[in-house]
Amino acid sequence: MPHEVRAVVAAKRGAPVDLQTILVPDPGPGEVLVSVQACGVCHTDLHYRDGAINDAFPFLLGHEAAGTVDAVGPGVTDLAPGDYVVLAWRAPCGNCRSCRRGRPWYCFDSRNATQPMTLLDSTPLTPALGIGAFAEKTLVAAGQAVKVDPAARPEAAGLIGCGVMAGYGAAVHTGGVGSGDTVAVIGCGGVGNAAIAGASIAGARRVIAVDIDERKLDGATRFGATDTVNSRGADPVEAVRDLTGGHGADVVIDAVGRPETYRQGFYMRDLAGTLVQVGVPDPEMKIELPLIDLFGRGGALKSSWYGDCLPSRDFPVLIDRYLSGRLDLDGFVTETIGLDEVESAFDKMRDGRVLRSVVVL
Repeated sequence: MPHEVRAVVAAKRGAPVDLQTILVPDPGPGEVLVSVQACGVCHTDLHYRDGAINDAFPFLLGHEAAGTVDAVGPGVTDLAPGDYVVLAWRAPCGNCRSCRRGRPWYCFDSRNATQPMTLLDSTPLTPALGIGAFAEKTLVAAGQAVKVDPAARPEAAGLIGCGVMAGYGAAVHTGGVGSGDTVAVIGCGGVGNAAIAGASIAGARRVIAVDIDERKLDGATRFGATDTVNSRGADPVEAVRDLTGGHGADVVIDAVGRPETYRQGFYMRDLAGTLVQVGVPDPEMKIELPLIDLFGRGGALKSSWYGDCLPSRDFPVLIDRYLSGRLDLDGFVTETIGLDEVESAFDKMRDGRVLRSVVVL
């Protein structure tokens, strides 16, 4: 029997979102029904609303969520009603060529629920990143629901489902930050601060935060930044070199995803250093660099997909670090809001007034 629940729907490109009643089916084979307790408002949700991802409207927004399992479908053996879970938008299939090569974090056939959630008139909804968690209940593939310690409050726990994991993993997994490294992070929003936290936990001796907003730079020190650079008034490449003995950083993480920040990151590295792009660019953006510099500076240029994470491995670890006081997830929560306040949260996000608004149900 379908469940009637309140949910946030983006009906058409660029239009304000609506709070509507939708239908969520009982779980089928390999699916789980989850009661959502909290869901962060992420830039990706805004990209869906604005049609920057695709045109598969109407969208059911929300994907950075924690909640409890209501029911499981046939064949689901590792989850049970009452389990406390964080939702992941990547659920490795175990069978694609990447999974078979032992790289499940690159899975090319990630699992999602097969049954659609719909409007009351039976119009199918496209759930953001295969989740759709700005809703009282949502339906996901079992592999998308990762059990974690229920001691973690949902407002904080849900954030590892996307932004925190992306930034943290960009530093620890993609960038391979290790003890004694110097690290520069461009962009001190939620993803950038998570990269700063990850680099600090991994043992970096110097973590340099770069942004054009002094408020964000002040906040970055909470997550482990040892130095800050306001690139509105200073050349960030020269500033980072000055802070690293004239060499540049061992690892640079671009959490903005614009051609100008990527170029800064490229030259901000030490010779043979690593540049990681985790900020999502506009599809029309292009970058041009001298080929001799690509050759002569060496090192590695990487993009980070979801922090190259394996949710079943990494989510419980990050929650444990949160509960032990090593990872300040609470610091990412700027405000808690209701389902009917998502549109205003998008405005605050655009203005840079929040790290995360979190919907609490």
